[in-house]
Amino acid sequence: MRFFHVDAFTDAAFGGNPAAVCLLDDPADPSWMKQVAAEVNLPMTAFVERREGGYGVRWFTAGAAEVVLCGHATLASAHVLVEVGLAQRDEAIGFDSASGPLVAGRDGDMITLDFPARPAVPEQAPPGLLAALGVTRPAWTGRAPEDFLVVLDSEDQIVELDPDLAALTTVKIRGAIVTAPASRSGADFVSRFFAPSIGVPEDPVTGSAHCTLAQYWGERLERPTLTGYQASARGGAVRVHWQGDRVTLAGQAVTVLSGTLAAAAPAHPRSNDPNPPPGSSQRP
Repeated sequence: MRFFHVDAFTDAAFGGNPAAVCLLDDPADPSWMKQVAAEVNLPMTAFVERREGGYGVRWFTAGAAEVVLCGHATLASAHVLVEVGLAQRDEAIGFDSASGPLVAGRDGDMITLDFPARPAVPEQAPPGLLAALGVTRPAWTGRAPEDFLVVLDSEDQIVELDPDLAALTTVKIRGAIVTAPASRSGADFVSRFFAPSIGVPEDPVTGSAHCTLAQYWGERLERPTLTGYQASARGGAVRVHWQGDRVTLAGQAVTVLSGTLAAAAPAHPRSNDPNPPPGSSQRP
């Protein structure tokens, strides 16, 4: 199986968010995919399988947790498919996922991703969240489908955050998105994302979080197209366009290494898997 390490949402190696992409010849057992993701130990590993009319994709964290939506690993997957010649540069690439159909396209030198919007609704922060983040007076808080959004007043507050990750693990959310207006040139808002409960202490650049941030900032800045900068140690930029229940994310990607995964993947036991792959007959 062909295997790739790709830095996503960056135009230079060693920036953005790293992801592994494994191109499967046949369906694979979820327990094997979890083992591979843990062995690779990157923030996310995408397993891409050829399907009629496109590709199936599943995502696993280094902590062996499966997620229902991952932007940077999908962008990395689209980049790889073009790079190895399985898709044309100007061709729309369809992915069947746990979050429904996703489409990757092109806008100049950027890969675009058509994703579902994941709006946050106003809600008081769950017990322990603000203390774990080290935040005392948020400007706004709200719950997204899996994560919690905390809005601060300034970019400096975002950059200076030093959360207690052990305490954050005990909060009953997948991850915490923390955001503020940008003061840097070329960005409209900044953010950071912490999800230690699924094995991602701090994610360098988070596509799924921008599916929430796009609507939040689009409504407040009254502009559908914005640029977000995720102010992690690696850092990365995501251009977003919010339109109703969909969000377009755009960014670049760079292949850092490629090779062959030596450990063979067992065939997927479709009849016994309680969590069948997207598009299978067992999908609810």
